[in-house]
Amino acid sequence: MVEFINFQKVRDGKYLKNYEITYLNKSGHEKKYEIVSRRELQGIEDVGGKPSGVSIVATCEGKLLLLHEFRMGVNRTVYNLCAGMLEADESIEDCIARELYEETGLHVKSIKKILPPSFAAVAISDTTTYIAFVEAEGALEDHTSENEQIDAKFYSQDEVLRLLETEPFSSRAQMAAYFFAEYGL
Repeated sequence: MVEFINFQKVRDGKYLKNYEITYLNKSGHEKKYEIVSRRELQGIEDVGGKPSGVSIVATCEGKLLLLHEFRMGVNRTVYNLCAGMLEADESIEDCIARELYEETGLHVKSIKKILPPSFAAVAISDTTTYIAFVEAEGALEDHTSENEQIDAKFYSQDEVLRLLETEPFSSRAQMAAYFFAEYGL
């Protein structure tokens, strides 16, 4: 059992807060571990306590929606799912509709399933997100902010299979794309 000694914020960024956790490992040695969070944490008991966003696996007429977007954290364009952060007092269903529209111009035709929150990057962050499976409708339009470089497009199973062989993906998008390509959604 890990024994926590200290928990403190070491940096307060605009979107991410950095924390340092001091603990005793299973051998009784004091260790330090760094994490980031999108939320203000008061103590170790707050870590992983509240979902922060959603990732959306959207289909339309048998095709999968993928975003081809530049991600500053990896300095490249990758294939990703439509995703975003919950706003204060926003329901998960409203967040899904807002993010889908903001990033693609599409509307939610139906929500098929919303999975319970899962951890997005367990090695470095307490960020948890819902995974939502939706049927989308409408026309693709660019409603992104000036800070986002996103090209949204629907892909067939064969097209997705080819992308998986040659293109970089986020892990969540890669997993959704693989299951779509192999089994449909």
